[in-house]
Amino acid sequence: MNIYESAEDYLETMLMLREEHGFIRSLDIANHLGVTKPSVSYAVKTLKENGYINVDENKLITLTKSGLEIAERIYDRHKKLTKFFTLLGVDEKIAREDACKIEHDISEDSFNAICKMSEKMATEK
Repeated sequence: MNIYESAEDYLETMLMLREEHGFIRSLDIANHLGVTKPSVSYAVKTLKENGYINVDENKLITLTKSGLEIAERIYDRHKKLTKFFTLLGVDEKIAREDACKIEHDISEDSFNAICKMSEKMATEK
């Protein structure tokens, strides 16, 4: 399943907003990502065309099964990488920012190794 990093960021943000508010709106996506409303409109159109989201008559967005799978995978990586960096002593804000940069590109092997090390570090504390 190949998808661009920016699309993964949009899907992850949509999942986070749904968890936080119970709904997803384009305006909230723009505010969260710090992008313009036209940028969000273009992304929403593309994600909808590719079957990752649906948009209802009230302009509320829902993730499809495939969109949700991608969003959950990226968000899980984000949370686990953030946890690992904070266990190393990195400030949480910086850890979140770094996790966001790495979550898309890290190999499965390296990610799994980080998860194992993170679990070990957490139990040793």
